[in-house]
Amino acid sequence: MNANKVLDAKGLACPMPIVKTKKAINEMQSGEVLEIHATDKGAKSDLTAWAKSGGHELLDHIEENNVFTFWIKKG
Repeated sequence: MNANKVLDAKGLACPMPIVKTKKAINEMQSGEVLEIHATDKGAKSDLTAWAKSGGHELLDHIEENNVFTFWIKKG
């Protein structure tokens, strides 16, 4: 999936992946896609809920080699 910006949040514990995601998405235009890489197991539920509450769209997510990758489209 093509992303306009990639955020590396690997090794960060909650709530830092959300804090960094919020900062990155605020710098983007509506409709652009942010790709996030995280290792915190809580990131899956946190980012899903955060995207929904913020009016953004979680396009997809995968887990590979203990790294979670998310694609969020800015609302």
